[in-house]
Amino acid sequence: MNQMLQDPKTETSEVTQPPVPHDPAPDHPRFAKPQRVAFVQACWHRDVVEEARIAFIKEAEARHLTHVDVFEVPGSFEIPLHAQVLAKTRRYTAIVAAGLVVDGGIYRHEFVADTVIKALMDVQLRTEVPVFSAVLTPQQFHETEVHYDFFRKHFTIKGIEVAAACAETLHGLERLRGQVAAGIV
Repeated sequence: MNQMLQDPKTETSEVTQPPVPHDPAPDHPRFAKPQRVAFVQACWHRDVVEEARIAFIKEAEARHLTHVDVFEVPGSFEIPLHAQVLAKTRRYTAIVAAGLVVDGGIYRHEFVADTVIKALMDVQLRTEVPVFSAVLTPQQFHETEVHYDFFRKHFTIKGIEVAAACAETLHGLERLRGQVAAGIV
C-alpha cells in the first residue's frame, strides 16, 4: 500500500471541523468461541512498526480478542513463511502482519512489497486462516524526525484499522461457519 507524505509546510483550504463525540467504550460483539491471533512484526524500523502492534493490541482487547501472541522477524520479507508456519499449526484463528518496506533509492522495495502481499494472500487462501496486512510501502520515506513522526502516527491508525478488520472478519467467519454447519448455506 503506497502512502504519500504531504509536506508539513503546505497549507490547505480545508475547514477544520470540531471533533465528533464518540462512545469511549463502544459495545463490540463477543465471540462464541475464544479467538487466538498471531501478530507477526518485522524488526526493520521497529520503532515505527511497533506502533501498529501497540494500537492493535489495545483495539483488539476492546473487541474481545484477548489472546494475541507476538512474533518478530528480521524484515517484511520473512513474514509470509512465519505466517504460513503459524497458520498450519491451527492454533490461530487469524494472523496479522506488520512491517515497513522503504525505498532505499533502488527499485527493490517494490518487488519486496509485492512479494510479501501476494505471499500473505496465498497463505490465507491455502490454509483458510485469515491473514491481515499492516505491511506498508510509503512512496517517500526519509530518515528524518518529521517522517518518523508521521509514520509512527500512521502505523497507530493502521493498527486500529487492522484490529477492526480482524475482529469483523472473525465474527463474519464464525457466523458463516455456523450457517454451513447448520446446512443454511
